[in-house]
Amino acid sequence: MSQLTALDAQFLHFETATNVANIAGLAILEGSLNRADLQDLLQARLPYVPALHRKLAPVPFGLDHPYWVREDDLDLDYHVREIGLPPPGDDRQLAEQVARLHPRRLDRGKPLWEIYLIHGLSGGRTGLYVKIHHAAVDGVGGADVLAALLDLGPVPAPPPEHEPEVDDPPPGPAEMVARGLSRMAGNPAQALRFVARAAPHLDEIPIVSALPGSGTVAALARRAAGSGQTPELPSLPAPKTPFSGPISAHRRFAFVALPLEEFKAVRKEFDVTVNDVVMAVCAGALRRWLAGHGGVPDQPLVAGVPFSLRAAGDEGTGNQVTIMTAPLAVHLEDPVARLHEVRLAMQRIKDRFSLSPARWLREFSESMPAALMGLASRSAFGLVGHTVPPINVFISNVPGPQFPLYVSGVRLLHHYPVSVITDMSGGVNITAFSYDGSLDFGVVTDRTMVPDAWELAGHLREALDELLNAEASFPQ
Repeated sequence: MSQLTALDAQFLHFETATNVANIAGLAILEGSLNRADLQDLLQARLPYVPALHRKLAPVPFGLDHPYWVREDDLDLDYHVREIGLPPPGDDRQLAEQVARLHPRRLDRGKPLWEIYLIHGLSGGRTGLYVKIHHAAVDGVGGADVLAALLDLGPVPAPPPEHEPEVDDPPPGPAEMVARGLSRMAGNPAQALRFVARAAPHLDEIPIVSALPGSGTVAALARRAAGSGQTPELPSLPAPKTPFSGPISAHRRFAFVALPLEEFKAVRKEFDVTVNDVVMAVCAGALRRWLAGHGGVPDQPLVAGVPFSLRAAGDEGTGNQVTIMTAPLAVHLEDPVARLHEVRLAMQRIKDRFSLSPARWLREFSESMPAALMGLASRSAFGLVGHTVPPINVFISNVPGPQFPLYVSGVRLLHHYPVSVITDMSGGVNITAFSYDGSLDFGVVTDRTMVPDAWELAGHLREALDELLNAEASFPQ
């Protein structure tokens, strides 16, 4: 028996007609893939991938978070679909199709995933768009789900020798209600514990961190708790941009593959990390886009950066993630200066995180009564999105395997992430996935805010070139 955590449930509750919690990936395959072959592969692998054979079992009256229940009659004809692109089948047509599919909400009466085989791509390629709800997996878990469907060679591996785990059935309605009432009785105490635990971390929490005195209170609380000296985080008011505020129901999507060796060359030249280079390239691309659309702000943007809370070797399902905010120095013209500022900001966050992982998002979710969580989440997103959005852009970098993989014998060429945008985080999400010598960027935008996602994706290439051609005058 498995119940959604409070954080998992948050991804269900904040959904509206415009805020949709689907995460996905667009795989580009070297050749053609048959739907029947893909269904056969799924039939063999699904028992070993819990996130794909579970559906929601709601608690009566919404008194508690839903449970996961095994779907014994999985309809692969429903979950695995195929469509075709008209000639010429180019990348822009493919991205347009993905942009239409991505914001469509998943049927909550079925396991929360869909796969689309997309035929007709130029060069004999095939697209494989895999969409799953964020309530079921986080970014790392989503990559693990994909990995379960992939092979190291053209010949599919046999199923594991061990039997798949079988979930116990969820409790009956009466027991669900009893457990929900018991949890509700404990929520006030949980909320008080959250307030006490949150005090040392007020400068990490979006919106709260911008309040006067939050940094001082957090520092005093850490000192009182015996935490010692920890890196201070700057106050980060998010400037207004053309992609700030409430989003629409429509998306744009674009993608670009950049050589991983070029990021490593910049890393080596300036003695930074690959992730620092990714963040600096995103900063450069956003600066170029802003320069052509209303002007560059005179202060950093605020980037939301996901951090995994998973311990090494943890293969558990559900969300084990938190959000940290980082200044993104788009206001600096010099690309080396931007990289320097990114390095300092990310180092402060990593140092702070290593001493005290930011678990505020999970703990805050756990402190809220399940029966009120939906209304509270939607109200908060609406209010904050219309007034003071705490984040301008989401940026994520997910590490992947550096060797070829195959789906039903067909080689995987690239895997582009397709992620989430919200009222609170702005109308742009840039996520990178490293695979087989490439950094594959997926750019999701709100159609009304950033109508041409390809323009922004193209700036990523230009921003990387800036760093490759820059002189090694990096401040020490």
